[in-house]
Amino acid sequence: MGSPARPMSPPGALSPAARKLPWLAPAVVTGGLIPLAVLGLRAGAGALGPNAVAEALNQLGLLALVLLVASLAATPLKLVSGWTFPLRIRKALGLLAFFYACAHFLTYAVVDQGLDARAVIEDITERPFILAGFVALLLLAPLAATSTARMLKRLGAARWKRLHSLAYVAAVLGVVHFFLRVKKDTTEPMIYAALLALLFAVRIASAALRRRAASR
Repeated sequence: MGSPARPMSPPGALSPAARKLPWLAPAVVTGGLIPLAVLGLRAGAGALGPNAVAEALNQLGLLALVLLVASLAATPLKLVSGWTFPLRIRKALGLLAFFYACAHFLTYAVVDQGLDARAVIEDITERPFILAGFVALLLLAPLAATSTARMLKRLGAARWKRLHSLAYVAAVLGVVHFFLRVKKDTTEPMIYAALLALLFAVRIASAALRRRAASR
């Protein structure tokens, strides 16, 4: 979903070489759904441990964050390596990230809270880590809704890019959600924070180089 990295980039942004891999995005989607199938099988077999709901929440949330960061890495990878295939799959990665974020929230709201709207609202307003995750989900929703070429045309390229820049904000909030959730051992969320910082640095450096070249 986003736009500095534009995980939901329009198909027209791809080079002819990238379009020679029509199977790539469907393969990514299929592979991206495998963890959900495995999680479902583990749940059915009672193999999620003594706190199955917490384990499912953790796995779904982590998958959402991993896929979102991966989608944001597409453009920096293209800038650094010249590879075009990341641009071919960033939309699929972004949509998968939104799908898992929705699954994460629905598992919390339906399974954990029993669709108790009052309890969910209290959690969102009183627990900072849940608020961060909920806002991240809200930011991803319009990005998923506007991921099509038709919406790009309707919004215009400049406005579409500005909207999809919210993907980085959602990713930062996702890391904050993760960081506040684990409390003690923050090693893993710090790794994702470092990855996001690296992606920011690549994009900033690329923009600086373009400005320097244009001024010559």
